[in-house]
Amino acid sequence: MVQASPLLHKIHLYPPYPTPRTSLASQRHPTLFLKLPHSFFDDAMQLILCLSKPAQHLKKNPLMAASGSGSIMWFRKGLRIHDNPALEYASKGSDFVYPVFVIDPHYMEPDPKAFSPGSKLAGLNRIRFLLESLVDLDTSLKKLGSRLLISKGEPGQVLIQCLKEWGVKKLCYEHDTDPYYQALDIKVKEYTSAAGIEVFSPVSHTLFNPADIIQRNGGKPPLTYQSFLKLAGQPSWLSSPLLTSISSLPPVGDVGSCEISEVPTIKDLGYGDIEQEWTPFRGGESEALKRLKESVSDKNWVANFEKPKGNPSLFVKPATTVLSPYLKFGCLSSRYFYQCLQDVYKNVQKHTSPPVSLAGQLLWRDFFYTVAFGTPNFDRMKGNKLCKQIPWNDDDELLAAWREARTGYPWIDAIMVQLRTWGWMHHLARHSVACFLTRGDLFLHWERGRDVFERLLIDSDWAINNGNWLWLSCSSFFYQYNRIYSPISFGKKYDPNGNYIRHFLPVLKDMPKEYIYEPWTAPPGIQRKAKCIIGRDYPKPVVYHDPASKECKRKLAEAYALNQKLNGQLSQEDLDNLRRKAGAR
Repeated sequence: MVQASPLLHKIHLYPPYPTPRTSLASQRHPTLFLKLPHSFFDDAMQLILCLSKPAQHLKKNPLMAASGSGSIMWFRKGLRIHDNPALEYASKGSDFVYPVFVIDPHYMEPDPKAFSPGSKLAGLNRIRFLLESLVDLDTSLKKLGSRLLISKGEPGQVLIQCLKEWGVKKLCYEHDTDPYYQALDIKVKEYTSAAGIEVFSPVSHTLFNPADIIQRNGGKPPLTYQSFLKLAGQPSWLSSPLLTSISSLPPVGDVGSCEISEVPTIKDLGYGDIEQEWTPFRGGESEALKRLKESVSDKNWVANFEKPKGNPSLFVKPATTVLSPYLKFGCLSSRYFYQCLQDVYKNVQKHTSPPVSLAGQLLWRDFFYTVAFGTPNFDRMKGNKLCKQIPWNDDDELLAAWREARTGYPWIDAIMVQLRTWGWMHHLARHSVACFLTRGDLFLHWERGRDVFERLLIDSDWAINNGNWLWLSCSSFFYQYNRIYSPISFGKKYDPNGNYIRHFLPVLKDMPKEYIYEPWTAPPGIQRKAKCIIGRDYPKPVVYHDPASKECKRKLAEAYALNQKLNGQLSQEDLDNLRRKAGAR
Protein backbone atom coordinates (compact mmCIF):
# COMPACT_ATOMS: atom_id res chain seq x y z
CA MET A 1 0.00 0.00 0.00
CA VAL A 2 1.18 3.52 -0.73
CA GLN A 3 0.78 4.64 2.87
CA ALA A 4 2.99 1.80 4.10
CA SER A 5 6.02 2.74 2.04
CA PRO A 6 7.08 5.86 3.99
CA LEU A 7 6.62 4.00 7.27
CA LEU A 8 8.86 1.18 6.11
CA HIS A 9 11.40 3.77 5.08
CA LYS A 10 11.40 5.66 8.36
CA ILE A 11 11.54 2.70 10.75
CA HIS A 12 14.16 0.70 8.87
CA LEU A 13 16.76 -0.52 11.35
CA TYR A 14 19.51 2.02 10.81
CA PRO A 15 22.25 2.40 13.41
CA PRO A 16 22.19 5.62 15.45
CA TYR A 17 23.20 8.75 13.56
CA PRO A 18 26.45 10.46 14.48
CA THR A 19 25.99 13.39 16.83
CA PRO A 20 25.26 16.82 15.33
CA ARG A 21 28.74 17.94 16.26
CA THR A 22 30.35 15.41 13.97
CA SER A 23 27.87 15.12 11.11
CA LEU A 24 25.38 17.34 9.32
CA ALA A 25 23.42 14.21 8.39
CA SER A 26 21.85 14.03 11.85
CA GLN A 27 20.67 17.63 11.59
CA ARG A 28 19.14 17.12 8.16
CA HIS A 29 17.35 13.86 8.94
CA PRO A 30 15.67 14.06 12.35
CA THR A 31 14.21 10.89 13.83
CA LEU A 32 10.45 10.41 13.38
CA PHE A 33 8.75 9.17 16.57
CA LEU A 34 5.59 7.13 15.95
CA LYS A 35 3.00 5.63 18.29
CA LEU A 36 2.95 1.97 17.34
CA PRO A 37 1.14 -1.08 18.77
CA HIS A 38 3.02 -3.41 21.17
CA SER A 39 2.80 -6.16 18.57
CA PHE A 40 5.02 -4.09 16.32
CA PHE A 41 7.81 -4.06 18.90
CA ASP A 42 7.49 -7.82 19.43
CA ASP A 43 7.90 -8.33 15.69
CA ALA A 44 10.77 -5.82 15.58
CA MET A 45 12.61 -7.67 18.38
CA GLN A 46 12.32 -10.93 16.46
CA LEU A 47 13.74 -9.16 13.42
CA ILE A 48 16.63 -7.76 15.48
CA LEU A 49 17.43 -11.22 16.83
CA CYS A 50 17.34 -12.59 13.30
CA LEU A 51 19.60 -9.89 11.93
CA SER A 52 22.06 -10.28 14.81
CA LYS A 53 22.95 -13.73 13.52
CA PRO A 54 25.73 -13.71 10.90
CA ALA A 55 24.36 -14.26 7.42
CA GLN A 56 25.72 -17.54 6.05
CA HIS A 57 26.57 -16.15 2.63
CA LEU A 58 28.70 -13.44 4.24
CA LYS A 59 30.79 -16.07 6.08
CA LYS A 60 31.57 -17.74 2.79
CA ASN A 61 32.30 -14.62 0.77
CA PRO A 62 36.07 -14.31 0.25
CA LEU A 63 35.77 -10.66 -0.76
CA MET A 64 34.45 -9.69 2.67
CA ALA A 65 37.88 -9.94 4.26
CA ALA A 66 39.54 -8.22 1.31
CA SER A 67 37.11 -5.33 1.14
CA GLY A 68 37.17 -4.46 4.83
CA SER A 69 34.33 -2.04 5.44
CA GLY A 70 32.75 -1.39 2.06
CA SER A 71 29.70 0.52 0.86
CA ILE A 72 27.66 0.70 -2.32
CA MET A 73 26.42 4.12 -3.41
CA TRP A 74 23.51 3.29 -5.72
CA PHE A 75 22.86 6.22 -8.04
CA ARG A 76 19.37 6.44 -9.57
CA LYS A 77 18.39 10.06 -9.51
CA GLY A 78 20.59 12.28 -7.36
CA LEU A 79 23.28 12.34 -10.07
CA ARG A 80 25.45 14.84 -8.25
CA ILE A 81 28.20 15.33 -5.70
CA HIS A 82 26.85 18.43 -3.93
CA ASP A 83 24.24 17.96 -1.18
CA ASN A 84 24.20 14.20 -1.51
CA PRO A 85 23.78 12.80 2.02
CA ALA A 86 23.65 9.21 0.73
CA LEU A 87 27.10 9.61 -0.85
CA GLU A 88 28.37 11.39 2.25
CA TYR A 89 27.18 8.54 4.50
CA ALA A 90 28.51 5.84 2.16
CA SER A 91 32.01 7.28 2.46
CA LYS A 92 32.02 7.58 6.26
CA GLY A 93 34.05 4.81 7.87
CA SER A 94 34.32 2.90 4.59
CA ASP A 95 37.55 1.53 3.16
CA PHE A 96 35.91 1.16 -0.25
CA VAL A 97 32.90 2.78 -1.92
CA TYR A 98 31.33 1.34 -5.06
CA PRO A 99 29.40 4.08 -6.93
CA VAL A 100 26.95 2.13 -9.11
CA PHE A 101 24.47 3.08 -11.82
CA VAL A 102 22.39 0.40 -13.51
CA ILE A 103 21.30 0.85 -17.13
CA ASP A 104 17.68 -0.21 -16.84
CA PRO A 105 16.19 -1.78 -20.01
CA HIS A 106 12.78 -0.74 -18.67
CA TYR A 107 13.73 2.82 -19.61
CA MET A 108 16.64 2.48 -22.05
CA GLU A 109 16.07 -0.46 -24.41
CA PRO A 110 15.24 0.61 -28.01
CA ASP A 111 11.62 0.22 -29.04
CA PRO A 112 11.20 0.07 -32.84
CA LYS A 113 7.41 0.35 -32.44
CA ALA A 114 7.54 3.72 -30.66
CA PHE A 115 6.28 6.82 -32.48
CA SER A 116 9.73 8.44 -32.39
CA PRO A 117 13.30 7.20 -31.73
CA GLY A 118 13.86 5.97 -28.20
CA SER A 119 12.61 3.36 -25.78
CA LYS A 120 9.02 2.58 -24.91
CA LEU A 121 9.12 5.07 -22.04
CA ALA A 122 11.78 7.61 -23.00
CA GLY A 123 12.65 9.53 -26.14
CA LEU A 124 16.27 9.80 -27.24
CA ASN A 125 16.59 13.37 -25.99
CA ARG A 126 16.03 12.27 -22.41
CA ILE A 127 18.22 9.17 -22.77
CA ARG A 128 21.00 11.33 -24.19
CA PHE A 129 20.55 13.88 -21.38
CA LEU A 130 20.87 11.06 -18.84
CA LEU A 131 24.03 9.68 -20.47
CA GLU A 132 25.60 13.15 -20.46
CA SER A 133 24.72 13.44 -16.78
CA LEU A 134 26.40 10.10 -16.07
CA VAL A 135 29.55 11.10 -17.96
CA ASP A 136 29.70 14.32 -15.94
CA LEU A 137 29.18 12.41 -12.69
CA ASP A 138 31.92 9.93 -13.63
CA THR A 139 34.30 12.83 -14.33
CA SER A 140 33.53 14.37 -10.93
CA LEU A 141 34.01 11.05 -9.14
CA LYS A 142 37.37 10.50 -10.83
CA LYS A 143 38.55 13.86 -9.52
CA LEU A 144 37.74 12.57 -6.03
CA GLY A 145 39.68 9.32 -6.48
CA SER A 146 36.70 7.20 -7.46
CA ARG A 147 34.71 6.38 -10.61
CA LEU A 148 31.23 5.43 -11.73
CA LEU A 149 30.55 1.72 -12.19
CA ILE A 150 28.01 1.06 -14.94
CA SER A 151 26.11 -2.19 -15.04
CA LYS A 152 23.13 -3.26 -17.12
CA GLY A 153 20.00 -5.27 -16.34
CA GLU A 154 17.00 -5.33 -14.04
CA PRO A 155 18.26 -3.03 -11.25
CA GLY A 156 17.10 -5.17 -8.32
CA GLN A 157 18.78 -8.31 -9.64
CA VAL A 158 21.97 -6.44 -10.59
CA LEU A 159 22.22 -4.76 -7.21
CA ILE A 160 21.68 -7.97 -5.25
CA GLN A 161 24.38 -9.64 -7.35
CA CYS A 162 26.77 -6.78 -6.53
CA LEU A 163 25.91 -6.99 -2.83
CA LYS A 164 26.70 -10.71 -2.82
CA GLU A 165 29.89 -10.34 -4.86
CA TRP A 166 31.41 -7.40 -3.02
CA GLY A 167 30.44 -8.28 0.54
CA VAL A 168 29.70 -4.69 1.50
CA LYS A 169 28.20 -3.70 4.82
CA LYS A 170 26.29 -0.59 3.73
CA LEU A 171 23.94 0.22 0.85
CA CYS A 172 23.19 3.90 0.33
CA TYR A 173 20.81 5.54 -2.12
CA GLU A 174 18.51 8.53 -2.31
CA HIS A 175 14.91 7.82 -1.34
CA ASP A 176 12.51 7.91 -4.30
CA THR A 177 8.73 8.22 -4.08
CA ASP A 178 7.98 7.00 -7.64
CA PRO A 179 5.94 3.76 -7.53
CA TYR A 180 8.48 1.98 -9.75
CA TYR A 181 11.32 2.67 -7.31
CA GLN A 182 9.16 2.02 -4.26
CA ALA A 183 8.52 -1.52 -5.54
CA LEU A 184 12.20 -1.92 -6.39
CA ASP A 185 13.25 -0.77 -2.91
CA ILE A 186 11.03 -3.37 -1.23
CA LYS A 187 12.69 -6.11 -3.26
CA VAL A 188 16.20 -4.91 -2.41
CA LYS A 189 15.41 -4.36 1.27
CA GLU A 190 14.11 -7.91 1.60
CA TYR A 191 17.57 -9.09 0.63
CA THR A 192 19.53 -6.58 2.73
CA SER A 193 17.46 -7.35 5.83
CA ALA A 194 18.18 -11.05 5.52
CA ALA A 195 21.86 -10.42 4.77
CA GLY A 196 22.43 -8.02 7.66
CA ILE A 197 23.36 -5.13 5.36
CA GLU A 198 22.67 -1.62 6.61
CA VAL A 199 20.51 0.50 4.29
CA PHE A 200 20.69 4.30 4.37
CA SER A 201 18.12 5.98 2.13
CA PRO A 202 17.74 9.68 3.01
CA VAL A 203 15.15 12.04 1.56
CA SER A 204 17.10 14.62 -0.43
CA HIS A 205 15.36 14.80 -3.81
CA THR A 206 12.71 17.12 -2.38
CA LEU A 207 12.62 19.94 0.17
CA PHE A 208 10.44 17.93 2.55
CA ASN A 209 9.76 14.28 3.22
CA PRO A 210 6.29 13.64 1.70
CA ALA A 211 5.65 10.99 4.37
CA ASP A 212 6.16 13.55 7.14
CA ILE A 213 3.70 15.99 5.55
CA ILE A 214 1.11 13.24 5.12
CA GLN A 215 1.55 12.15 8.75
CA ARG A 216 1.06 15.74 9.98
CA ASN A 217 -2.17 15.82 7.98
CA GLY A 218 -3.64 12.79 9.70
CA GLY A 219 -2.43 10.24 7.17
CA LYS A 220 -3.81 11.99 4.10
CA PRO A 221 -2.01 14.28 1.64
CA PRO A 222 -3.00 17.96 1.65
CA LEU A 223 -5.01 18.67 -1.50
CA THR A 224 -4.39 22.40 -1.85
CA TYR A 225 -1.15 24.30 -2.20
CA GLN A 226 -1.96 26.62 0.70
CA SER A 227 -2.74 23.75 3.07
CA PHE A 228 0.54 22.13 2.02
CA LEU A 229 2.48 25.33 2.83
CA LYS A 230 0.83 25.57 6.24
CA LEU A 231 1.73 21.97 7.08
CA ALA A 232 5.25 22.14 5.67
CA GLY A 233 6.50 25.37 7.23
CA GLN A 234 10.21 26.03 6.80
CA PRO A 235 12.47 23.10 5.87
CA SER A 236 14.23 21.77 8.99
CA TRP A 237 17.57 21.56 7.21
CA LEU A 238 17.54 25.26 6.27
CA SER A 239 19.15 26.34 9.55
CA SER A 240 22.28 24.29 8.80
CA PRO A 241 24.68 24.71 5.88
CA LEU A 242 24.41 22.00 3.24
CA LEU A 243 27.49 19.98 2.35
CA THR A 244 28.14 21.24 -1.17
CA SER A 245 31.57 19.75 -1.80
CA ILE A 246 33.62 16.65 -1.00
CA SER A 247 37.43 16.69 -0.98
CA SER A 248 37.90 12.97 -1.65
CA LEU A 249 36.20 9.56 -1.63
CA PRO A 250 37.41 6.11 -0.64
CA PRO A 251 38.67 4.10 -3.63
CA VAL A 252 36.59 1.55 -5.52
CA GLY A 253 37.23 -2.02 -4.36
CA ASP A 254 37.66 -5.18 -6.40
CA VAL A 255 34.58 -5.61 -8.63
CA GLY A 256 35.11 -9.36 -8.91
CA SER A 257 33.04 -11.07 -11.62
CA CYS A 258 30.40 -8.32 -11.88
CA GLU A 259 30.13 -6.95 -15.40
CA ILE A 260 31.15 -3.29 -15.20
CA SER A 261 31.59 -0.84 -18.07
CA GLU A 262 32.11 2.81 -18.84
CA VAL A 263 29.13 5.08 -19.53
CA PRO A 264 27.67 3.86 -22.83
CA THR A 265 26.90 6.01 -25.85
CA ILE A 266 23.58 6.17 -27.67
CA LYS A 267 25.10 3.82 -30.24
CA ASP A 268 26.26 1.39 -27.53
CA LEU A 269 22.65 1.11 -26.36
CA GLY A 270 21.62 -0.15 -29.79
CA TYR A 271 20.27 3.00 -31.39
CA GLY A 272 22.76 3.10 -34.26
CA ASP A 273 23.44 6.36 -36.08
CA ILE A 274 20.51 8.64 -35.30
CA GLU A 275 19.95 11.79 -37.32
CA GLN A 276 17.72 14.16 -35.43
CA GLU A 277 17.76 17.63 -33.92
CA TRP A 278 18.96 17.30 -30.33
CA THR A 279 17.94 19.34 -27.31
CA PRO A 280 20.22 22.37 -26.79
CA PHE A 281 20.32 21.61 -23.05
CA ARG A 282 23.27 19.47 -21.99
CA GLY A 283 22.96 17.09 -19.04
CA GLY A 284 25.06 16.97 -15.91
CA GLU A 285 25.76 18.51 -12.52
CA SER A 286 28.39 20.87 -13.93
CA GLU A 287 25.92 22.36 -16.39
CA ALA A 288 23.23 22.51 -13.69
CA LEU A 289 25.43 24.50 -11.31
CA LYS A 290 26.54 26.80 -14.13
CA ARG A 291 22.92 27.47 -15.12
CA LEU A 292 21.94 27.99 -11.47
CA LYS A 293 24.76 30.50 -10.97
CA GLU A 294 23.67 32.43 -14.05
CA SER A 295 20.07 32.51 -12.87
CA VAL A 296 20.64 33.63 -9.27
CA SER A 297 23.31 36.18 -10.26
CA ASP A 298 20.51 38.34 -11.69
CA LYS A 299 19.07 39.23 -8.31
CA ASN A 300 16.50 41.60 -9.76
CA TRP A 301 15.14 38.90 -12.08
CA VAL A 302 14.95 36.39 -9.22
CA ALA A 303 13.25 38.91 -6.92
CA ASN A 304 10.62 39.80 -9.53
CA PHE A 305 10.00 36.36 -11.02
CA GLU A 306 6.26 35.79 -11.15
CA LYS A 307 4.66 32.69 -12.60
CA PRO A 308 2.49 32.33 -14.65
CA LYS A 309 3.91 35.48 -16.25
CA GLY A 310 6.64 34.92 -18.82
CA ASN A 311 6.84 34.74 -22.58
CA PRO A 312 6.31 31.18 -23.86
CA SER A 313 7.43 32.15 -27.37
CA LEU A 314 11.03 32.95 -26.40
CA PHE A 315 13.29 30.09 -27.41
CA VAL A 316 16.81 31.41 -28.10
CA LYS A 317 16.92 32.50 -24.46
CA PRO A 318 13.89 31.01 -22.68
CA ALA A 319 12.06 33.18 -20.17
CA THR A 320 12.75 30.79 -17.30
CA THR A 321 15.67 28.97 -15.69
CA VAL A 322 15.38 25.65 -17.62
CA LEU A 323 16.55 23.95 -14.42
CA SER A 324 13.67 21.44 -14.40
CA PRO A 325 15.56 18.63 -16.22
CA TYR A 326 18.47 19.00 -13.79
CA LEU A 327 16.08 18.80 -10.84
CA LYS A 328 14.38 15.77 -12.41
CA PHE A 329 17.63 13.78 -12.59
CA GLY A 330 18.96 15.25 -9.35
CA CYS A 331 21.92 16.89 -11.13
CA LEU A 332 20.84 19.90 -9.10
CA SER A 333 19.74 19.62 -5.49
CA SER A 334 16.36 21.30 -4.98
CA ARG A 335 17.48 22.05 -1.43
CA TYR A 336 20.60 23.86 -2.64
CA PHE A 337 18.52 25.75 -5.22
CA TYR A 338 16.08 26.77 -2.48
CA GLN A 339 18.93 27.86 -0.21
CA CYS A 340 20.42 30.00 -2.99
CA LEU A 341 17.06 31.68 -3.54
CA GLN A 342 16.74 32.45 0.17
CA ASP A 343 20.18 34.10 0.05
CA VAL A 344 18.98 36.34 -2.79
CA TYR A 345 15.75 37.24 -1.02
CA LYS A 346 17.70 38.31 2.09
CA ASN A 347 19.67 40.82 0.04
CA VAL A 348 16.89 42.57 -1.89
CA GLN A 349 14.36 45.12 -0.64
CA LYS A 350 11.33 43.19 -1.85
CA HIS A 351 10.55 40.04 -3.79
CA THR A 352 7.65 37.93 -4.97
CA SER A 353 6.30 35.19 -2.71
CA PRO A 354 4.79 31.72 -3.14
CA PRO A 355 2.93 30.56 -5.11
CA VAL A 356 4.29 32.77 -7.94
CA SER A 357 7.95 33.18 -6.86
CA LEU A 358 10.82 30.92 -7.91
CA ALA A 359 10.90 29.45 -4.40
CA GLY A 360 7.17 28.95 -4.81
CA GLN A 361 7.83 26.80 -7.88
CA LEU A 362 10.04 24.47 -5.85
CA LEU A 363 7.28 24.27 -3.27
CA TRP A 364 4.79 23.39 -6.04
CA ARG A 365 7.13 20.56 -6.93
CA ASP A 366 7.04 19.27 -3.36
CA PHE A 367 3.26 19.68 -3.25
CA PHE A 368 2.79 17.42 -6.28
CA TYR A 369 5.30 14.92 -4.92
CA THR A 370 3.39 14.75 -1.64
CA VAL A 371 -0.08 14.39 -3.19
CA ALA A 372 1.20 11.80 -5.68
CA PHE A 373 2.90 9.78 -2.95
CA GLY A 374 -0.21 9.66 -0.80
CA THR A 375 -2.79 9.00 -3.55
CA PRO A 376 -3.29 5.48 -4.94
CA ASN A 377 -3.70 5.42 -8.73
CA PHE A 378 -2.57 9.03 -9.00
CA ASP A 379 -1.49 8.42 -12.59
CA ARG A 380 -4.91 7.39 -13.92
CA MET A 381 -8.55 8.41 -13.90
CA LYS A 382 -10.04 5.11 -12.73
CA GLY A 383 -9.56 4.38 -9.06
CA ASN A 384 -8.15 7.86 -8.40
CA LYS A 385 -10.32 9.46 -5.73
CA LEU A 386 -8.98 12.92 -6.61
CA CYS A 387 -9.89 12.69 -10.28
CA LYS A 388 -13.20 13.68 -11.89
CA GLN A 389 -14.64 10.83 -13.92
CA ILE A 390 -15.10 12.28 -17.42
CA PRO A 391 -16.16 10.48 -20.64
CA TRP A 392 -13.16 11.52 -22.70
CA ASN A 393 -13.16 10.66 -26.40
CA ASP A 394 -10.80 8.00 -27.74
CA ASP A 395 -9.64 8.99 -31.23
CA ASP A 396 -6.23 7.71 -32.38
CA GLU A 397 -6.22 9.89 -35.48
CA LEU A 398 -6.78 13.11 -33.53
CA LEU A 399 -4.18 12.04 -30.98
CA ALA A 400 -1.64 11.39 -33.76
CA ALA A 401 -2.41 14.77 -35.36
CA TRP A 402 -1.72 16.50 -32.03
CA ARG A 403 1.38 14.45 -31.26
CA GLU A 404 2.83 14.87 -34.76
CA ALA A 405 2.13 18.62 -35.05
CA ARG A 406 -0.64 18.27 -37.67
CA THR A 407 -3.56 20.00 -35.94
CA GLY A 408 -3.63 22.91 -38.42
CA TYR A 409 -3.11 25.41 -35.57
CA PRO A 410 0.44 26.80 -35.96
CA TRP A 411 0.76 27.83 -32.30
CA ILE A 412 -0.10 24.30 -31.14
CA ASP A 413 1.95 22.57 -33.84
CA ALA A 414 5.05 24.71 -33.24
CA ILE A 415 4.97 23.80 -29.54
CA MET A 416 4.67 20.11 -30.38
CA VAL A 417 7.64 20.38 -32.78
CA GLN A 418 9.69 22.00 -30.02
CA LEU A 419 8.67 19.17 -27.69
CA ARG A 420 9.75 16.51 -30.20
CA THR A 421 13.03 18.19 -31.16
CA TRP A 422 14.10 19.81 -27.87
CA GLY A 423 12.29 17.73 -25.26
CA TRP A 424 11.36 20.93 -23.48
CA MET A 425 9.06 23.93 -23.81
CA HIS A 426 7.92 26.82 -21.61
CA HIS A 427 5.28 26.00 -18.99
CA LEU A 428 2.67 28.22 -20.68
CA ALA A 429 3.31 26.42 -23.96
CA ARG A 430 2.68 23.13 -22.15
CA HIS A 431 -0.55 24.58 -20.77
CA SER A 432 -1.67 25.52 -24.28
CA VAL A 433 -1.22 22.12 -25.89
CA ALA A 434 -2.55 20.19 -22.88
CA CYS A 435 -5.70 22.31 -22.80
CA PHE A 436 -6.14 21.93 -26.59
CA LEU A 437 -5.92 18.13 -26.37
CA THR A 438 -8.35 17.78 -23.46
CA ARG A 439 -10.96 20.29 -22.32
CA GLY A 440 -10.27 23.01 -24.89
CA ASP A 441 -10.80 21.46 -28.32
CA LEU A 442 -10.24 17.73 -28.90
CA PHE A 443 -11.73 16.29 -25.66
CA LEU A 444 -9.21 13.45 -25.63
CA HIS A 445 -8.14 11.65 -22.45
CA TRP A 446 -5.47 13.40 -20.42
CA GLU A 447 -3.71 10.06 -19.90
CA ARG A 448 -2.94 9.90 -23.64
CA GLY A 449 -1.32 13.33 -23.58
CA ARG A 450 0.47 12.51 -20.35
CA ASP A 451 2.06 9.48 -22.04
CA VAL A 452 3.41 11.64 -24.86
CA PHE A 453 4.87 14.20 -22.44
CA GLU A 454 6.25 11.42 -20.22
CA ARG A 455 8.16 9.98 -23.12
CA LEU A 456 9.41 13.12 -24.86
CA LEU A 457 10.16 15.62 -22.10
CA ILE A 458 13.72 15.66 -20.80
CA ASP A 459 12.31 16.89 -17.48
CA SER A 460 9.50 14.31 -17.35
CA ASP A 461 8.77 13.69 -13.68
CA TRP A 462 6.14 11.14 -12.65
CA ALA A 463 4.47 13.17 -9.89
CA ILE A 464 4.65 16.57 -11.59
CA ASN A 465 3.66 15.38 -15.07
CA ASN A 466 0.58 13.56 -13.77
CA GLY A 467 -0.30 16.44 -11.44
CA ASN A 468 -0.13 19.00 -14.22
CA TRP A 469 -2.26 16.90 -16.59
CA LEU A 470 -4.87 16.42 -13.88
CA TRP A 471 -4.83 20.18 -13.36
CA LEU A 472 -4.88 21.28 -17.01
CA SER A 473 -7.64 18.86 -17.99
CA CYS A 474 -9.74 20.17 -15.06
CA SER A 475 -9.83 16.64 -13.69
CA SER A 476 -8.42 17.70 -10.31
CA PHE A 477 -6.98 20.70 -8.41
CA PHE A 478 -8.38 23.23 -10.93
CA TYR A 479 -12.03 23.17 -11.98
CA GLN A 480 -12.69 26.39 -13.93
CA TYR A 481 -13.19 24.56 -17.22
CA ASN A 482 -14.65 27.67 -18.89
CA ARG A 483 -11.18 29.26 -18.87
CA ILE A 484 -9.58 27.97 -22.06
CA TYR A 485 -6.29 28.78 -23.77
CA SER A 486 -7.14 29.92 -27.29
CA PRO A 487 -4.93 28.19 -29.88
CA ILE A 488 -5.02 31.45 -31.85
CA SER A 489 -5.07 34.52 -29.61
CA PHE A 490 -2.96 33.24 -26.69
CA GLY A 491 0.29 32.92 -28.63
CA LYS A 492 -0.42 36.03 -30.68
CA LYS A 493 -0.37 38.32 -27.63
CA TYR A 494 3.22 37.29 -26.88
CA ASP A 495 4.54 36.99 -30.42
CA PRO A 496 2.38 38.93 -32.91
CA ASN A 497 4.91 38.45 -35.71
CA GLY A 498 4.93 34.69 -35.24
CA ASN A 499 8.72 34.31 -34.96
CA TYR A 500 8.33 31.21 -32.76
CA ILE A 501 6.07 29.60 -35.36
CA ARG A 502 8.41 30.54 -38.23
CA HIS A 503 11.32 28.87 -36.44
CA PHE A 504 9.67 25.57 -35.55
CA LEU A 505 7.35 25.42 -38.60
CA PRO A 506 9.54 26.66 -41.48
CA VAL A 507 6.78 25.75 -43.95
CA LEU A 508 5.03 28.90 -42.67
CA LYS A 509 8.10 31.15 -42.56
CA ASP A 510 6.88 33.36 -45.42
CA MET A 511 3.25 33.60 -44.30
CA PRO A 512 2.28 37.23 -43.51
CA LYS A 513 1.85 37.90 -39.81
CA GLU A 514 -1.84 38.69 -40.36
CA TYR A 515 -2.41 35.02 -41.20
CA ILE A 516 0.39 33.18 -39.39
CA TYR A 517 -1.87 32.06 -36.51
CA GLU A 518 -4.82 31.24 -38.82
CA PRO A 519 -3.25 30.33 -42.18
CA TRP A 520 -6.44 28.70 -43.47
CA THR A 521 -7.97 32.19 -43.63
CA ALA A 522 -5.28 33.47 -46.01
CA PRO A 523 -6.56 34.10 -49.57
CA PRO A 524 -5.26 31.65 -52.23
CA GLY A 525 -2.94 34.28 -53.69
CA ILE A 526 -1.33 34.93 -50.31
CA GLN A 527 -0.87 31.19 -49.80
CA ARG A 528 0.80 30.79 -53.20
CA LYS A 529 3.11 33.75 -52.54
CA ALA A 530 4.03 32.25 -49.14
CA LYS A 531 4.70 28.89 -50.86
CA CYS A 532 2.32 27.23 -48.41
CA ILE A 533 -0.98 25.91 -49.70
CA ILE A 534 -3.25 24.99 -46.80
CA GLY A 535 -4.44 21.42 -47.13
CA ARG A 536 -1.35 20.46 -49.14
CA ASP A 537 1.77 21.97 -47.57
CA TYR A 538 0.24 22.54 -44.15
CA PRO A 539 -2.94 20.90 -42.83
CA LYS A 540 -6.35 22.43 -42.38
CA PRO A 541 -7.59 22.61 -38.77
CA VAL A 542 -8.68 19.22 -37.40
CA VAL A 543 -11.49 21.06 -35.57
CA TYR A 544 -12.65 24.66 -35.48
CA HIS A 545 -11.95 26.20 -32.13
CA ASP A 546 -15.14 28.10 -31.31
CA PRO A 547 -17.68 25.29 -31.82
CA ALA A 548 -15.24 22.67 -30.48
CA SER A 549 -14.59 24.55 -27.23
CA LYS A 550 -18.31 25.13 -26.69
CA GLU A 551 -18.94 21.41 -27.09
CA CYS A 552 -16.11 20.62 -24.63
CA LYS A 553 -17.61 22.96 -22.03
CA ARG A 554 -21.03 21.36 -22.41
CA LYS A 555 -19.64 17.84 -21.97
CA LEU A 556 -17.67 18.89 -18.91
CA ALA A 557 -20.70 20.58 -17.37
CA GLU A 558 -22.70 17.34 -17.72
CA ALA A 559 -19.85 15.23 -16.34
CA TYR A 560 -19.32 17.58 -13.38
CA ALA A 561 -23.04 17.49 -12.57
CA LEU A 562 -23.09 13.68 -12.57
CA ASN A 563 -19.87 13.49 -10.52
CA GLN A 564 -21.49 15.73 -7.92
CA LYS A 565 -24.73 13.74 -7.91
CA LEU A 566 -22.94 10.38 -7.53
CA ASN A 567 -20.17 11.72 -5.28
CA GLY A 568 -17.56 10.82 -7.89
CA GLN A 569 -18.59 7.14 -7.94
CA LEU A 570 -19.30 6.88 -11.66
CA SER A 571 -19.33 3.44 -13.23
CA GLN A 572 -18.14 2.61 -16.72
CA GLU A 573 -21.82 2.40 -17.69
CA ASP A 574 -22.36 5.96 -16.43
CA LEU A 575 -19.45 7.19 -18.56
CA ASP A 576 -20.71 5.29 -21.60
CA ASN A 577 -24.18 6.80 -21.16
CA LEU A 578 -22.70 10.30 -21.00
CA ARG A 579 -20.67 9.57 -24.12
CA ARG A 580 -23.71 8.27 -26.02
CA LYS A 581 -25.77 11.24 -24.88
CA ALA A 582 -23.14 13.63 -26.20
CA GLY A 583 -22.85 11.77 -29.50
CA ALA A 584 -26.61 11.80 -30.05
CA ARG A 585 -26.70 15.60 -30.25
